Amino acid sequence: MAAFRFSRTALDVAALRAELADPACGGYAAFEGWVRDHNEGERVRRLEYEAFEALAVREGERIIAAARERFGVAHALCAHRVGELGIGELAVWVGVSAAHRDEAFRACRFIIDEVKHRVPIWKKEHYVGGDSGWVNCERCAAPGAESGAHAHERSR
Repeated sequence: MAAFRFSRTALDVAALRAELADPACGGYAAFEGWVRDHNEGERVRRLEYEAFEALAVREGERIIAAARERFGVAHALCAHRVGELGIGELAVWVGVSAAHRDEAFRACRFIIDEVKHRVPIWKKEHYVGGDSGWVNCERCAAPGAESGAHAHERSR
């Protein structure tokens, strides 16, 4: 199965985690991104995710391959939802297993940061007041951006 994938239904974290199981690995790290109820002072009631899936999967697979090579991890996966999601739903999941915890933590962080910067996925927020807006990362085109600070801009 692909190391980077999309789902139109709820992500099964137990099944994803099971794909990473390996008796040679003592370290496991995961990241879960959930839909929150606010952004930039606006109350959010739901989100929609869209993706250019063919390109996104290719780029996502490159990111996973780079993480494996760079950090020496045994296994890595990333699953991202597309379609409508409610508050509290799991939008993205990243999991990594490695011989040691440090590699797993660093690879997990690298994968989610690179996915947010490089993969063509778009998020539309629907606000409590009835308005909506696409949320775009200003630095999505910046190569190799790995800063922890992410500037987002809502366009209407």
